Amino acid sequence: MDILQEIEMRKEEIFNLYHTLHAMPEVGFQEIQTSQFLAEKLEGAGIVTETKINGTTGVIGVLRGQKSGPVVCLRADMDALAFKIDGKDVNIHACGHDANSTMVLMAALVWAKRRIKRGTLKILFQPAEEALGGAEAMLKSGILADVEEMFGIHLRPIQEGKLGQATPALCHGSSYIMWAEIKGLPAHGARPHLGINAIDAAAAVVNAVNAIRLNPTVPFSVKTTKLLANNGANNIIPDRAEMVFDLRAQTNEAMEELQKRVQRAVENGAAALGASSRISVLGGVPGASYDQGLIDLTSKAIQKVLGETMDPVITPGGEDFHYYSTKGQIKTAYIGLGADLAPGLHHPEMKFNLEALIHGAKILAAIVEERLN
Repeated sequence: MDILQEIEMRKEEIFNLYHTLHAMPEVGFQEIQTSQFLAEKLEGAGIVTETKINGTTGVIGVLRGQKSGPVVCLRADMDALAFKIDGKDVNIHACGHDANSTMVLMAALVWAKRRIKRGTLKILFQPAEEALGGAEAMLKSGILADVEEMFGIHLRPIQEGKLGQATPALCHGSSYIMWAEIKGLPAHGARPHLGINAIDAAAAVVNAVNAIRLNPTVPFSVKTTKLLANNGANNIIPDRAEMVFDLRAQTNEAMEELQKRVQRAVENGAAALGASSRISVLGGVPGASYDQGLIDLTSKAIQKVLGETMDPVITPGGEDFHYYSTKGQIKTAYIGLGADLAPGLHHPEMKFNLEALIHGAKILAAIVEERLN
């Protein structure tokens, strides 16, 4: 029985693993039950396992072959999302990280049973993808210093891929949040000429930001997503406004230029009305930067499992997986897996076809077979 047949035979086990993970949704850096469950499964399969990576809930398992070879890592995120529903705070796995962890775990379990022949296989369960701090924390730990190649996987909404489809290169864009403070001068509403209205200055900033143009061949967007200004009484000219901007660009080079232009727009827009400003980057993630050789290898694995592969899929969403290539200098590929997922990622009622879990586990197992067997 080959490895793909073995995964098919373990279908019910895969579904049970998923349902268990789905029932314990925990947000970033608080995945205590999740990480304990995953670590116990790795250890139970005889995989050397380390927990609390860099003081977080991160988990890594290691399988070593008898012959020398590459150090390959399969990575899954494992955090859920926080929602407020009917006035109550609830955590829900609405982005499919429970599915991602299930697929990576099953690939690890089948290879723990068969044993890899060469190289090293590392299994990384990463915390806090949604908080955008998990990947950097894993890199800072040094636990990935020897990793040469890394593969990730994520379910896709039905608009990007249906059940039975997969892309070897899910091309996320770069995504950053910038914050700005506008400082004006307070005055009585009857004497506005004595003050500098921070709201007026903020409006000028919004218009300046909206006028930003980059090379139209590279998808990008920038939006004002928060504007707060209040001096208490309704007849006081406000002297302070706080603003937040959402920046998206398909390439890291375009994002660098976009950040510079937003800063210039904020400074000049505020100054045009006599206000001062300060601006900073709150956080974000780089865009995809893949290795073509790993894309080709992943495409081959997808074809082995599904019969054909999709072209690279461009998506405006962000993903901290790309820190592994940009900061960690690790060669990467990232699978976008069709699952008939609807109504969409981050929707509290998100659902998908569980057969996708079988497809994903097979693709990951086939990648390991190609690289380490």
